[in-house]
Amino acid sequence: MGWLFMRDMGGYATPRSYLDNQFTYAHADHRLTVLASSMVGSTYYAACERIEASGARAVFAVVCLTRQTTGARDGCTFGYKDMTETMGPCESDCPAAILDELTETDNAYASEWRARCRANLVRRKLERAKPVPKPGQTIVFDESIRFNDGEERARFTVIANPKGKAPLFRDPITGAVCRIAKLRTRAYRLINPAIVPKDPTDG
Repeated sequence: MGWLFMRDMGGYATPRSYLDNQFTYAHADHRLTVLASSMVGSTYYAACERIEASGARAVFAVVCLTRQTTGARDGCTFGYKDMTETMGPCESDCPAAILDELTETDNAYASEWRARCRANLVRRKLERAKPVPKPGQTIVFDESIRFNDGEERARFTVIANPKGKAPLFRDPITGAVCRIAKLRTRAYRLINPAIVPKDPTDG
């Protein structure tokens, strides 16, 4: 489906609460209920339970892209584009709590999407477990990084950033200082600075 825009969310305070309501309803031949939902950035993920009049039950994933604005010329402040997992959404950051609610599927697109989501969960867990570079350490990346000056670098000294929490990196050869985007997604190892024992005769 395409994008649907509207002037407001009908009294709902958040995109999540609005979409939870949109995907919870009862028809003569079936009813749909949102069992769990979450916003990851501006993307809505939900586990939706569909129960047919016959009693057949299935739980599938719904993914919605959302967009909010206050300056649209037509006065629309909210829009969303909905799709199910069987459409093979590109967005694949669905939380585990939602994936765990889903019933088995034989749809190839849905199966592939679920596998990508699970793989992303594992990747993010590994990224969070990585040691945080600290000033004074040496960081060595598995793959060299190409910079705007055309040079490729893989080894840096970590230095403090006086203007923020994200560390800065100094090329030990040229002395150039730089930032490195998406640091935690890169493979690296840290080398602690050498510890020089204090001379006991020093006052």
